[in-house]
Amino acid sequence: MDTPQESNQPQIPNPPPVADTQGKAVHDGPILELSGISVHYGAVIALNDVSLGVRRGEVVAVMGPNGAGKSTVLKAIMGLAPVVAGEVFWRKAPLAAATHEIVKEGIAFVPQGRRVFTHLTIEENLEMGCLHLKDKAEKQRRLDGVMRIFPILQSKRGDLASAMSGGQQQMLALGRGLMAAPDVLLLDEPTLGLAPIVVKEVFDKVSEISDELKTTIMIVEHNIKGVLDIVDRAHVLDKGRIVFTGTPNAIRSSDILTHVFLGKSGAS
Repeated sequence: MDTPQESNQPQIPNPPPVADTQGKAVHDGPILELSGISVHYGAVIALNDVSLGVRRGEVVAVMGPNGAGKSTVLKAIMGLAPVVAGEVFWRKAPLAAATHEIVKEGIAFVPQGRRVFTHLTIEENLEMGCLHLKDKAEKQRRLDGVMRIFPILQSKRGDLASAMSGGQQQMLALGRGLMAAPDVLLLDEPTLGLAPIVVKEVFDKVSEISDELKTTIMIVEHNIKGVLDIVDRAHVLDKGRIVFTGTPNAIRSSDILTHVFLGKSGAS
């Protein structure tokens, strides 16, 4: 049986500005794009000729089974993976900044596993998200804005991060990413290891960040049902290749996830 596909290697078109399924303005052309990216770890091919992108105003998911290459997509953008072919484009130009300078370009990365500084307070953790920022008034404005979105951080701002629950630490990690005031926020498995009620809260906050701050988001996520409820488009990976790209409705109406998660993608 042929695996259903909208495209084997999607090309991000350049249509006139449109409204997405949630009514948000989506500008034409990708603001961030991977073109023909291949990543090899020795003999292991993590990504094989992957092309995908996100347009300004979108929330886009990258999904697939364990080992499909999802997190490697974000690491390739951040210069944390051995890219052997292809190019990452930022605002239509090659992204040439070093890893530690990418945040200054307008791209923030919230890695898997939260990775908060447990020996620092919540406020100190947030400030780590904009170390490059010298303007104290702007730093305070960003702190206030993040704490409006995450009231729990406001109420515990002087507490050590080690005293927070896993869900609270994830909120802190998201807030720290926002302290860079990014145009694009990259999220790697933000609900991993969290209780179902907290998973819903995380997804709600991701939607709020998109709606309220107009932040463009690319999210790698294993929770298929939850993430399809909040994204505009999704790319499905299997064995380092894109096997499907489409809207949440297109993915739900196909059987691509059944094929991929049963290990049958590409079978005939």
